[in-house]
Amino acid sequence: MKQIVVILSLILLYKTSFAADTIFAADTIIVHKDSRLDILTEKQSAVNKLTSKMTSSGLYKGYRLQLLNTRSRDEAFKLKYELLKMFPDQQTYVLFQSPYFKVRIGNFFHRSDAASFQSRLSQKFPQNTYIVEDVIEYTSKEEEEDTTSN
Repeated sequence: MKQIVVILSLILLYKTSFAADTIFAADTIIVHKDSRLDILTEKQSAVNKLTSKMTSSGLYKGYRLQLLNTRSRDEAFKLKYELLKMFPDQQTYVLFQSPYFKVRIGNFFHRSDAASFQSRLSQKFPQNTYIVEDVIEYTSKEEEEDTTSN
């Protein structure tokens, strides 16, 4: 009698587990994702990447080339004038950090851009030029296109 009860319970257990497998196999969920979500995700990723380089003042972390570090104000402004004549498309800066005047040029978002400009600059100015991290004025190409179209 015990054997019959055990065999029947095993058969019943087997049947219910097999039936459960077929029920769960039939229950599938199909998700239809909107293709615009991929575009939105890419845009948000680009914004996050750009704002990670932004400072609290709204400017960006980037690179400039430092050409001179001197105590002479006249020498610093003379070099700035020469740089503006040779490279009118680049911004030139004279910084005063007591007691030195530092002459820097450029607003480079990537270090590789600063290095390529450094090689151009070293042909005209044989003295040492250094790539330094600085807070830069940066406008993205999309913003420039928006301002020129208006």
